[in-house]
Amino acid sequence: MAAIEGGGGDRPLVIVDPYPYTYDQLFTPARSVWLQQEFEVVSAPEGGPLDQEVLEEHLGECVAIVGVMPLGRDRLERAPKLKVIFNSGGNFKQNIDYEYCFERRVHVLNCGPAYAEAVAELALGLALDLGRAISLADRRFRAGAERYLLAGNSDVVSLFRARVGLIGFGSLGRALLPLLVPFHCQVSIYDPWLPDSVIAKAGAVPAELDAILSGSEFLFVLAGVTIENQGFLDAARLDRVAPGCCVVLVSRAAVVEFDAFLDRVAAGRFRAAIDVWPKEPVPADSRARRMEDLVLSAHRAGGIRSAFYEIGEMICDDLGLIMQGLAPMRTQPAVWELVRRYRSR
Repeated sequence: MAAIEGGGGDRPLVIVDPYPYTYDQLFTPARSVWLQQEFEVVSAPEGGPLDQEVLEEHLGECVAIVGVMPLGRDRLERAPKLKVIFNSGGNFKQNIDYEYCFERRVHVLNCGPAYAEAVAELALGLALDLGRAISLADRRFRAGAERYLLAGNSDVVSLFRARVGLIGFGSLGRALLPLLVPFHCQVSIYDPWLPDSVIAKAGAVPAELDAILSGSEFLFVLAGVTIENQGFLDAARLDRVAPGCCVVLVSRAAVVEFDAFLDRVAAGRFRAAIDVWPKEPVPADSRARRMEDLVLSAHRAGGIRSAFYEIGEMICDDLGLIMQGLAPMRTQPAVWELVRRYRSR
């Protein structure tokens, strides 16, 4: 969508400002047609955020907001018709007055589940890369230092029947677990926010963190960031990771003491693949760029076209339900007991 679509008609008004993404990245042509038939749509020009004056102009009439812009109490008070906020990103950020939304029964919905399958897919690929040294062998081949047959597999680990540990069993963990089934892995899961029965019924073994760290041949770090777990994989815990383990970090960098993590990769304690970083873009002089036992990915696990279109579908489906006075079914609702504890940036 190249320009702002005007409001002012008889239809309910929706503000769509998913910057840094665009309207056309979220909504297929078919979904866009439905949205604009049912609603007056105010959206950002292609490639940029919605002008703040335009946003303020339409707050009083809007029933829904799509985006990740700050929505403090003062702004929300100027939106008396608002029924729902769709966070088009993958986190519940602390830039919304959730208490006010709960008081007014405004739905705050997260589209994170749309990213889960894409992130899980790349996480599996990174694990296979680490275990079978795919990137490492490619680099050696290009440098004329390839190793053939058994010599080229001296340090590889097979995912088949491996001991696998998942740290966190939210949307990402639940999308990854079925992908591991064909490999007949022994999967253990640590998630302090879940009863053991939830993990057991999913077909995995609930375990304490120390057991996961010391007993896994493949370790997937899938936990989001909360007030309790920032940096919880610190130097002492990283020293409990089994030697030679393949560690995949695809959730949030802030759950790891990052320098200590890189120290142990550099020392050869374990191999790792990283998709999320404390600072993005990663500085050009970062030592991570020079580490042989590290597979690098530029925060691209979830950012694929199909995931963005899934977000658009989820928004349209749940917006349709909410306008009928029904509960949303496809997005993840903010829960008061949890949303105050999230600390993703």
